[in-house]
Amino acid sequence: MQPDTAAALKIVALVSIGAHPTSGRPRRAEQDARAVELGLRLAGQTLEVVHAGDAQQEALRGYLGMGIKQLQVLEQPPHADVIHALSDYLSDSDAQLILTGSQAETGEGSGMLPYLLAEQLGWPIVVGLAEVERIDQGVAHVLQALPRGQRRRLHVQMPFIASVDNAAPSARQSAFGPARRGELKITAANVCPDPLFTEAQLQPARPRPKRLKVIKAKTGAERMKAATAKSSGGGGQVLKDCSPTEAAEAIFKLLIDEGVLR
Repeated sequence: MQPDTAAALKIVALVSIGAHPTSGRPRRAEQDARAVELGLRLAGQTLEVVHAGDAQQEALRGYLGMGIKQLQVLEQPPHADVIHALSDYLSDSDAQLILTGSQAETGEGSGMLPYLLAEQLGWPIVVGLAEVERIDQGVAHVLQALPRGQRRRLHVQMPFIASVDNAAPSARQSAFGPARRGELKITAANVCPDPLFTEAQLQPARPRPKRLKVIKAKTGAERMKAATAKSSGGGGQVLKDCSPTEAAEAIFKLLIDEGVLR
């Protein structure tokens, strides 16, 4: 990324309130902090950080401690749908790149906010952003993180929204002095109640139980061997620069091998 090109961009990072995985204590969200870190590397102090929610949350100063002088807060009551407030604010700005985390650590935690916001604004979205390599003539050359450590280069027309996860650069530590000196600028915003909170009840998410493989063995030695056998994964195949016919044949073969088609 060229410094003069990055400085000319209007980059916005959306942040939320996180929770410590062990104690549940409010803190800055890990993935949102990575989005702020990526924005600071691209735009420096011209980065705009926005939070929709309660400005009294002390955890917001964790983002100011990263060296940000001001954090914009769109005042929203609890159980409000922040999509409308964010879309109204961002549509009136000249933002060209919006960075978010992939999933909130508190609240619904559905991970749908980047997608719904992109739908409201009519912008493309990049999932799993790892790095912005350069920007030429309004086209961003980005690096997208894929499963198993793979990376893919994409060319995206600006403006666009990008969500980051743990593949993005780690966030810098939050310093106490800048966190206290930073300013929380509160702005009134339209409030839209979220019907989900009136119709449903939230509860902590639990990992889905894994289905146990049925072991057909007669002797104890065979059962022990099957229980301690190493999983035979890693049989996937990555198709690149192939024709539609070849891709369709590969998908058809996979469906037959998995027993979906017979």
